[in-house]
Amino acid sequence: MTAETFDFVVVGAGSAGCVLANRLSENGRHSVLLLEAGGSDRRPWIQIPIGYAKTFFNAAVNWKYTAEADPGIAGRSLYWPRGKVLGGSSSINAMVYIRGQREDYDGWAASGLEGWSYDDVLPYFRKSENNSRGADAFHGAGGALSVSDIGSDCHPVIEHFFDAAREMELPLNNDFNGAVQEGVGRYQFNIHEGVRSSASNAFLRPVLGRRNLTMMTGAHVTTLSMSEGRVAGVVYRRGGTLRQVTARREVVLAAGAINTPQLLMLSGIGPQAALRDAGITVSADLPQVGQNLRDHLYCPYVFQVRPKTMNDSLTSLPWLMRAGLRYAMLRRGAMATSVNHAGAFLKTRPGVERPNMQFYFMPMSLEPKKGGATVGFHDFSGITISASPCRPTSTGHLALRNRDPDAAPVITPNYLATDEDVEDMLSGVRFIRELASSDALSTIIEREVEPGMSVREEADLIADFRTRSDTTFHPLGTCRMGLTREDSVVDHKLKVHGVEGLRIADASVFPDMISGNINATCIMIGEKAATEILASPN
Repeated sequence: MTAETFDFVVVGAGSAGCVLANRLSENGRHSVLLLEAGGSDRRPWIQIPIGYAKTFFNAAVNWKYTAEADPGIAGRSLYWPRGKVLGGSSSINAMVYIRGQREDYDGWAASGLEGWSYDDVLPYFRKSENNSRGADAFHGAGGALSVSDIGSDCHPVIEHFFDAAREMELPLNNDFNGAVQEGVGRYQFNIHEGVRSSASNAFLRPVLGRRNLTMMTGAHVTTLSMSEGRVAGVVYRRGGTLRQVTARREVVLAAGAINTPQLLMLSGIGPQAALRDAGITVSADLPQVGQNLRDHLYCPYVFQVRPKTMNDSLTSLPWLMRAGLRYAMLRRGAMATSVNHAGAFLKTRPGVERPNMQFYFMPMSLEPKKGGATVGFHDFSGITISASPCRPTSTGHLALRNRDPDAAPVITPNYLATDEDVEDMLSGVRFIRELASSDALSTIIEREVEPGMSVREEADLIADFRTRSDTTFHPLGTCRMGLTREDSVVDHKLKVHGVEGLRIADASVFPDMISGNINATCIMIGEKAATEILASPN
C-alpha cells in the first residue's frame, strides 16, 4: 500500500467535514487531507434548489440505505437517502435552516456536557452564517453559509395557511432561529442567489486552492489504523487500490450517523460481544457505538384545493419552459426554491412547556411513481401539511451486517415505540384536521385525499400514521456525546473515550434529538470541533 502523512485526516466531506477542512487548514500551518467516498457535486440537479427530487434516488450521489422492517410503522422498511457526494447530505437535502430550541442545547449542558449550552453554541452558529437579513444578536453576516428568505418566490397559496393561523389565534413568527421558535412562519433556506448553499459550496470550494489542503473524492475509508490504543491513520480504497495515510495529530470522523459508527466497528471500536461475533478483533470496547439512534418521523396530509399550486405549474410544459428561462436568466422563480415554503412549531397537547410539534406546509403534493423508485406530482392542484414530533423518545440502533466495508449496515429505527411519541403524532395529525377546518383553508379545500375523511376514530388515526409516516431524514446519536464510555462514545470535546488521536464531529455525536432540522447543527458542530482541535496542545 502507498503511504502518505498529513497533520489531520478528515473522513467525510459532508456538512461538518467541509467546515473542518476549511477551518483546520485556515492558518496555513497544518496539512489537511479530506477523504470523501462519493464524487463531485458539480451536477445541475444538486445546484438547482428544486432539483432535490432528482437526487433522492440517484445512486451516483446517494448511499440509498434501507432500514429494517419496523413494527412501529406497520412492519415497513423505510428508504433512508444519505449524501454520498461532496457536501454530503447538505447537497441533497431540502435546505431548510433550523437550529432547534434553546432548551435543547441547555439540556445538553445540564447533563454535564460543558460548553454545549445554547449561549455556548450560538457564536458558532453566527460564525458560519451569512444571513440575508443581516447580523443581530442571533444571526451572523459575512459567514460562508448563506441563509436566505424565500421572498417573492413563495407560492401565493401559502397565504391561506397564514390566514388560518390568524383565525385560530396562533402566534406568528418571522424568525424560527431567533429569540423563540414557537409560531407559524416562513422557513429560511441555505440558498444563495438561486443556488444551493451546501457545505461544499459554502466552505470547501472557496478554499480548494490552499496548498495545505488535499481533497480526494472516490476515497472510501475501510478501516482505521490502530497502534497501542491510538488511531495512527486510515486505510482507504480509491480506484481499486488500497492506500494508507498517517495522521500526525488527529483523525476526525465526519462521515455521518450511519457511516461513522460503521467505520468504528469495522475498525474494532464498538460493543465487544458484537464485534467478536462478526469476527473482528476488538481494539476498544465501547458498548454505545451504534446505539441511541434517533430520527424525526413525519406524517403528511394531502388536500386537493381549488387554487393552482406547484402541481399545476411544474407539470405544464409551457410553464416549465418559462420557469427554466427565468431561472437561467435571473436565478429566480419556482426552480430557485425548496419544497417546504412555510411551517410551524407549536404546542399541540396539554402539559408540554414548549413546542412539541413541527409542521411543514408544501404548496404541492407528491406521489410515488415507477414502483416507488421516484416521485412525481398528483394530477390535481394539491397542498401537503405534515406533522413531525420535535423530540421523539423512541430509540433504535445500528449494527454491522458483516465485515465487508461495502455492505450496508443494519439500521433499526424502532419508530413510535413509546406512548409519548404516539401521543405527539396523534396530537399533530388532529391539529392538521383543525387547521384544515378553519374558514381560511376549508374554503379552498375540495377534499382530503390522504388519509381521507373516513379515517376519524383515534384507533384509525394511529393505524394510519403507523402505515403512512416516513423519515424526515434526520438520523443522529449513534456515537453520542456523554460523560463515560458506558453511556456514550465521545466526551464534551468530541474525543472518543479511551482512544487517542480520534475525534468525531457529525450528527452521530448528538446526545439527544433537537427540535427541528439538523443540518445547521451539524455545521455548528464542525465549527466547534475545529476550534477544540486547534486549541489542543498536541
